[in-house]
Amino acid sequence: MNKLAPILLSITACIFLACSGDFKPIDFTAEEWRQNFASSDSDDFIDDRDDKTYKWVKIGEQVWMAENLNYEARGWCNGNCEIYGRLYDWTEAMTACPSGWRLPSDAEWDALITIAGGYLEAGWVLKAKSGWEQNGNGIDELGFTALPGGFSGLNAGNSSYWWSASADDDYKAYCRAMYFDGSDVEKFAMSKSQSLSVRCIKN
Repeated sequence: MNKLAPILLSITACIFLACSGDFKPIDFTAEEWRQNFASSDSDDFIDDRDDKTYKWVKIGEQVWMAENLNYEARGWCNGNCEIYGRLYDWTEAMTACPSGWRLPSDAEWDALITIAGGYLEAGWVLKAKSGWEQNGNGIDELGFTALPGGFSGLNAGNSSYWWSASADDDYKAYCRAMYFDGSDVEKFAMSKSQSLSVRCIKN
């Protein structure tokens, strides 16, 4: 596939959505993403601060944690920490990742979402195959296994929000969000005082 193929696939998906109103992408598109961008490289690593084990997955040239961070620090639970990980305000999130890992930048999130088919489709591709309310699950085509941890004590089970390391201003930083009732990913600036999930990316 040439370098323009992901863009063309994303455009195709957008046209399909506009015509049908269906959240789900056409099957060959997900298969193309898997063949061209998903890596079979995946494994576990141990956070030596608390001996917790995390899964990781290589997607394109990036290595992501395949589950939310659950380091106790000052983060707190919204429901089940073992499933959803912990929630952190932005200042905590900036230093919460284990050695060798970091909070992903806005550009690194953009790169992941481009690989997953663009903002209209990436939620469907990245969400876990189970665990979302009202059967709002995805196909987890790239092994990212996004689960709905909610934010600041709210909405566990039906939405998830993740920090980026990129600030918008002194009071807000960019995040990404997914919801049970859509295939898209939203990008917006959230107050740094809110508590969101963390997905670390390897240095």
